[in-house]
Amino acid sequence: MPVIDAEVIHHLPEVLRASQTVFEHTGGLHAAALFNTQGVLVCLREDVGRHNALDKLIGAQFLAGRTPLSDNVLLVSGRASFELVQKAVVAGIPILAAVGAPSSLAVSLARKHGLTVIGFVRPDRFNLYTGTERIRLQSG
Repeated sequence: MPVIDAEVIHHLPEVLRASQTVFEHTGGLHAAALFNTQGVLVCLREDVGRHNALDKLIGAQFLAGRTPLSDNVLLVSGRASFELVQKAVVAGIPILAAVGAPSSLAVSLARKHGLTVIGFVRPDRFNLYTGTERIRLQSG
């Protein structure tokens, strides 16, 4: 079971934003990014639809022979919906973080499948909804 430091989670949106090359030109794309538990960016995909961005990300990892994604953290640029949780579960992703809020259905489904869900990720805070055992809140 992967465990990630809270400090790493705080920095994920900054890495995501800095890596969104198309967003830089358009200002109108969602992103889905896969990180390792040290916060290193593994893969990023952008699309006008957040579901499409995640489909592209998971598809790229599948085609590269890297699924299931059980040692990774997913960050999405918007809300964490029921459908995004479904896709994360099927791909074997244990931790889903979002810049926005998760829906109540997303939290329920995540709890049922043992997925950690984190919302409102910022440089100084985040909300932890499920799977607290995967988050190390303090070093040491």
